[in-house]
Amino acid sequence: MKDPRIDKLAKNLINYSVQLQKGEKVLIENFGLQRELVTALVREAYAAGGNPFVLLKDQQIDRSLLLGAKEEQFSMMAEFEANVMKEMDAYIGLRSGNNINEQADVPDEKMKIHGKTIGKKVHQDIRVPKTKWVVLRYPTSNMAQLAKMSTEAFEDFYFDVCTLDYGKMDKAMDSLEELMNRTDQVRLKGPGTDLTFSIKDIPAIKCAGRLNIPDGEVYTAPVRNSINGVISYNTPSPYQGFTFENVKLTFKDGKIVDAQANDTERINRIFDTDEGARYVGEFAIGVNPFIQTPMQDILFDEKIDGSFHFTPGQCYDDAFNGNHSNIHWDLVNIQRPEYGGGEIYFDDVLIRKDGRFVIPELEKLNPENLK
Repeated sequence: MKDPRIDKLAKNLINYSVQLQKGEKVLIENFGLQRELVTALVREAYAAGGNPFVLLKDQQIDRSLLLGAKEEQFSMMAEFEANVMKEMDAYIGLRSGNNINEQADVPDEKMKIHGKTIGKKVHQDIRVPKTKWVVLRYPTSNMAQLAKMSTEAFEDFYFDVCTLDYGKMDKAMDSLEELMNRTDQVRLKGPGTDLTFSIKDIPAIKCAGRLNIPDGEVYTAPVRNSINGVISYNTPSPYQGFTFENVKLTFKDGKIVDAQANDTERINRIFDTDEGARYVGEFAIGVNPFIQTPMQDILFDEKIDGSFHFTPGQCYDDAFNGNHSNIHWDLVNIQRPEYGGGEIYFDDVLIRKDGRFVIPELEKLNPENLK
């Protein structure tokens, strides 16, 4: 029997997340062959008067392509996919694979080819700035294992997270967005972390179900050369098929001058991808009340209640700080007491302590007020 919550999720994605209008074209791209949700999305797109297009991909096939990748071939693939993306008004990216480490043995130089062809020409240059887009996962037994939950419990969690009242969250974020837009200096403190930077004159953007599902963050970017100090991330982070832990970065005038992790050599190769990889393109505060623990899936982990992420690499056009890179790596720190606590200061005023907002205008973003 089909889970009725799939239809509700599909309806939200089509009508709220990408707001598909009559006559608009939407590309539904699925890694992992999740037929029930793709079928429901096609049905809802037609119901909205739109024109759905479907592109199905598979992680194991993708790995085979990457292992033999040549730049000329991937440039042709990028041109093909870019021509499709240019025709689209909206994009829904559904990820439902069973192995987060499927590309762990793909050499770095092959991953770089993908990043500067399909990653850049299709997604950075067209999909992100020129379509109404949303990206989401779909629950699998693998995700349940990573979350340390039974499959049934994880499915219940997933649909709670993905179908919450994002309209309510959107309104609650107004005060944080306005405060960030007035702020110059930010200071992050916590175990192994003491970092300062400016966000002056860089727009703050609230995310409440229109770009990612699940959602729940307000992001901006640091002034590119303003970052100084040390940051220690306490959340495991899969990237390019490897799970990094105990990541510690030292910044001087915006640049990562020292990077350490459970594989220090490997993480430095990533930060040597290009010049912009050692600078930061995003600073964001996570507020989703249902996401409490990391599960090695960045679409969930970057929204964890009481977290922030500080992202080496490419910035977003709508929070532009001038940094360009073929990487964009959302590394997460959780500041709730059970993870060691921590503070966020805006212009020397404490705004969040141990994961809870402590000034009146932001208390509506504490978890009990968003559920």
